[in-house]
Amino acid sequence: MSENNKEYLAKRQLKSGTAGWVLLAGLGVSYVISGDFAGWNFGIAEAGWGGFAIAAVLMAIMYLALVLSLAEMSAAIPAAGGGYSFARQAMGPAGGYLTGLAVLIEYALAPAAIVIFIGSAVQELLGFNGPWIYALFYIVFVGIHLAGVGEALKVMMVISGLAVLAIIATAVVLIGNFDASRLYDVAVTEAAGASEFLPLGWYGVWAALPFAMWLFLAVEGVPLAAEEAKDPAKDVPKGIIGAMIFLLFTALLVVVLVPGAGGAAAMGASAVPLVDALNATGNHSLATIVNILGLAGLVASFFSIIYGYSRLVFALSRAGYLPRSLSITTSRKVPARALIVPAIFGFIASLSGEGDLMLAMAVVGATVSYALMALSHILLRFKQPDMPRPYKTPGGIFTSSIALVLSLIALTGVYAFDPRAFLFTMVLFAIGAAYYFGYSAKHLVAKSANEEFALLAAAESDLSIAN
Repeated sequence: MSENNKEYLAKRQLKSGTAGWVLLAGLGVSYVISGDFAGWNFGIAEAGWGGFAIAAVLMAIMYLALVLSLAEMSAAIPAAGGGYSFARQAMGPAGGYLTGLAVLIEYALAPAAIVIFIGSAVQELLGFNGPWIYALFYIVFVGIHLAGVGEALKVMMVISGLAVLAIIATAVVLIGNFDASRLYDVAVTEAAGASEFLPLGWYGVWAALPFAMWLFLAVEGVPLAAEEAKDPAKDVPKGIIGAMIFLLFTALLVVVLVPGAGGAAAMGASAVPLVDALNATGNHSLATIVNILGLAGLVASFFSIIYGYSRLVFALSRAGYLPRSLSITTSRKVPARALIVPAIFGFIASLSGEGDLMLAMAVVGATVSYALMALSHILLRFKQPDMPRPYKTPGGIFTSSIALVLSLIALTGVYAFDPRAFLFTMVLFAIGAAYYFGYSAKHLVAKSANEEFALLAAAESDLSIAN
C-alpha cells in the first residue's frame, strides 16, 4: 500500500473492539423500538385488524429472511458500510452506490420524521414544541455520539431498556382486558374481498404493508457497526438475529393486545395507541408513565439511527462515493463530519413539519435497499461460492429470494398508500444517481470492493503494529 493510501486511511479509522453481540442486538432493537409505540396502528385504519395482521405477518417474514441473508454477508464482509459494502462486492461500484443511496435516504429522513414526533410528544407532556426543540434534540444526541461509540451505545441501551419496559408493562396489564371481539369492530366496506376479518378488502392489506414495516424498520442497520464489533464474524450475525427475534416478540404483543383491549377502530385512529388502550381500560397511572416512556422509545430510535447514518456516510465517503472529507475521524475515532452534516440536512427537513410524509419516503428508500441487498446475497452465492462464510443463511438463496419478492411488493404498497411519497423519493434517488454517474464514479478510492477491503486490512494491520 502506498504512503498516500496509508495516510488517507489513517485519518479514517473507527474504534474496533467496542461492541459485543449484546450491544449490537441492543442497537438493532433501538433502531426500531419507536415503531412499537405508534405508526404501525395506522395500518389498522387502512385494512382493519385482520388485513393488518396479514400485512404484519408478510413483513415479519420479509424482515426475518432479509436479516438471515444479512447475517451471512456481514460475517463474510465485515465493513462499516453494511448493505452498501455487500452490494458493491456483488454488483460493483454502481450497484454498491445505489444500494448505499437507498439506505441513506431511509436513514437521513427517518430521524427528521422522528424528531417531529418527539416534538409532538414534548408538546403533549410539557406544553411546548417548535423548531428549537428539534434543534435541541439534534445537538444533544449528536453531541453524545461525538463523545465516542462506546459511550453512545451504552446510553442507547439504557434508553431502549426503558422503552422495552414500557411495552412489556403495557402488555402484562392489557392481557386481562383482552377481548377478541374488539379486533373486529371496524365497519365492513364494499371493497373487493371485504369481510369482517378484512373490512377494507385486499386493497387494504396492500396499503397497510408500509405501516407493518414500522414494527421492524431499520433493524437492517446492525451491520453498519461491523468495524466496531469485537468479533465481527460472530457478533454481527448473533446481534442482528437476536434483535430480530426480540422485535418479533414485541410486535406480537402490541399488534394483538393493544387493539384487543382498546378496540381496533379506536387504535387505528390513535396517535398514541398504547396510552389510549391503557386509558380505555382504566389504567390511567400506567398510561401516564407509558406516555413518558414512549418519548424514550422515540429518542432511542432517533439516537441510534443517527449512529447508523454516520457510519454509512463514513463508509461511502471513505470509498469516494461522497465527498472524502466526510469520513475524517477525530482522536476518539468518531466520524464527526458524518454525524454533523446529515444532522443539518435532517434538521432542515424537519422544519417542514410533515413527519408522516418523510417516514413514508424513508420506507421507499428502505424497500429499494432491501431488494438490492437480497439480490446481493443471491449474486454472491453464484459469483463467489468459495467466499469464506462463517455464518450461512438457512435456506440459502431461497430465503433471500423471499426477501427480494416481498420487498418489491412492499415498495408498491407505499405507492398504494401515498403516491406523493413514492414520487418524491424517486426524485431524490435520481438526483443521487446523477451525482454518482456525473462525478463520484470517476473519483473512487479503489477500483473494486476487494481492493478497498485489502487497503483497509493493510491500514488496520499497520495501525496495530504502530500501537
